[in-house]
Amino acid sequence: MQHMTKDVRSVLRFAVITRLLSLLLQALLNCAIPDHEADAFSPPPAENPLLLNPITEVLLGGLGRWDAQHFLFIAERGYVFEHNFAFFPLLPVVLRSVAAGLLWPLSPWLTLHGRLLLAVALVNSVLFVLSAVALYGLGCLVLRDRRLSLLSALLYCLTPANVFLMAGYSESLFAALTFGGLWLLERGATAKACLVLGLATGARANGLVNGGYLLYLPLQRALCQAKKLSRDPGDKWRSLRYAWIAIRFMATAAVGVSVISLPFGVFQYYGYKTFCEQSSTQGSVSPSLLTLAQQKGYRVPDAASPMPPWCLKPLPLLYSYIQDAYWDVGFLKYFQLKQIPNFLLALPVTTLGLLAPYVYFTSDPEYCLWLGLFNRHAKEKEEKPPSGFYSRKVFVYVVHATVLLLSGLFCMHVQVLTRFLGSSSPVIYWISAHLLVSQEPLLVEDHTAACVIEKKERIPNNISLFGMAWTRLDHNPITELLNQWGSCSFRSHCILGYFLSYWVVGLALHCNFLPWT
Repeated sequence: MQHMTKDVRSVLRFAVITRLLSLLLQALLNCAIPDHEADAFSPPPAENPLLLNPITEVLLGGLGRWDAQHFLFIAERGYVFEHNFAFFPLLPVVLRSVAAGLLWPLSPWLTLHGRLLLAVALVNSVLFVLSAVALYGLGCLVLRDRRLSLLSALLYCLTPANVFLMAGYSESLFAALTFGGLWLLERGATAKACLVLGLATGARANGLVNGGYLLYLPLQRALCQAKKLSRDPGDKWRSLRYAWIAIRFMATAAVGVSVISLPFGVFQYYGYKTFCEQSSTQGSVSPSLLTLAQQKGYRVPDAASPMPPWCLKPLPLLYSYIQDAYWDVGFLKYFQLKQIPNFLLALPVTTLGLLAPYVYFTSDPEYCLWLGLFNRHAKEKEEKPPSGFYSRKVFVYVVHATVLLLSGLFCMHVQVLTRFLGSSSPVIYWISAHLLVSQEPLLVEDHTAACVIEKKERIPNNISLFGMAWTRLDHNPITELLNQWGSCSFRSHCILGYFLSYWVVGLALHCNFLPWT
């Protein structure tokens, strides 16, 4: 317990430091690099700027670029345009609550939009730190290896999706809810896990895929209970106990999947009522927004206009229609020669995503072919069950990550894979940590500390890469590796180079309206 507390302190410390560095760096880069004139959603301001608005824009303006404009607009004015419904409501609700509540004393000097930008910085920073700690806790339960869990959580603090976990996107909120919900589920708190994972669906549509955990893990536990019951043939109530196990599994799975799916269904119903009930809200929409809608071709609810085509479908899903009509998302639609640069941007995370199932499958093909539901060692006790990335519990996470990877690769804008996987699955960080540990000579296992650098191999600090500032982050293998960069293996250079380069370059490009992942 003492060592785990020390690990958590290390993760907290590193998460806070990297978040502060990100905020500082985006402000500097936003000032140093002129903004690109991007063809992005850019609504007119709702209020005249107040005293602190120019300062807020200089310090935090980079957090409101690209899709963050949609989330800030929804938090400020609600769902006005049809394509706004591609962005789920939980983050706007949280931002509006913080801006109108906690930050309300600043209202004489800062407009609502400015307070929303400040809320983005505060909320996403807190959520990022919580998600890093949740990832460490989840790793301890699934990997059963504190060293790998710590390294994974520290790598998460340098995630290639860094800018999206900091800007006004829902990635930080989704990561915190997903990792936290899975941690609760692994601990056996199924009801709490369902609620938390249900909230995750209120943040992002791909939260629906988390329903697979509510099918698989209860089934796995039910089969284990049935197996234990079969070892007692003298139990005269065994048939009833089998029936009870089956009923409990079906009830748990049905309720869990329903709770996770409910936010998506309610939100789609809200979109249907807004656009398909032939009501008109044009009177409540400001003239400047109506002008913007006419100029850009945005649809607003209007009883005098023809009914949107998606309303007439047997299953009227507004979300699917928006993805297809506004962003041309669909199977193989992105496979074009002009998209080769975007495929190259997604190549590192795709490589890691494909390595994970390959490494796991080759470690025990039979277990994987049985879908992890049956143990081939059932009749013989294993002296030491596999731990780390080869742990039995990792199977369902690898399957989940592979499903996300394939759907993103073939059905989405491929460059979003970096943030899509980086905020939805722990596997990217687990496989990266596994690859580092497996062949990094500077990382050695020490049962009295999660991960340390061998003292005798240390290079003097006066030639370290990041200087004395990093050396104060004790119990941190990532900063130790960075300090000993010249002695690291080629594989470590590739993994850490990828994480760090995307961490920095993403801030420079995204915060100045330049295209990124």
